[in-house]
Amino acid sequence: MYNKKQPRKRILVVDDEKDLTLLVKLNLEKTGRFEVMEENRASKAIPVAREFKPDLILLDVMMPEIDGGDVLARLKGEATLKDVPVIFLTAMVLKDEIGKKGATIGGRPALPKPVQTETLLAAIDKALGTTATPEPPRPMRR
Repeated sequence: MYNKKQPRKRILVVDDEKDLTLLVKLNLEKTGRFEVMEENRASKAIPVAREFKPDLILLDVMMPEIDGGDVLARLKGEATLKDVPVIFLTAMVLKDEIGKKGATIGGRPALPKPVQTETLLAAIDKALGTTATPEPPRPMRR
């Protein structure tokens, strides 16, 4: 469970796969810890990020208009976005290839798609330096 007194972190998910962004959004919002915005066009990622002001960006690597590396380079050029943590989501690496060390692309963490929610939450917590704070136990009702 999550302590509802903590402010929700804002996460922007940029991926051309609409089903994936929706699934990630629903799974992250279900925790009560995050406010999630989806963007399925890489060319819109920067303007959306400027307006949404995310605490973290989940970014696909291979997209039709602009690849994730180019989006990251543009983010680095934005004064208000250059320090926002980015986690790459990619089909370019397999879970077996990553092993226990994890993978990075351009010095940023990379997770293979499809990603399990628990793995994604752990990567988000690591990138943000946060953890889910359990709610105090509630007395049982009869």
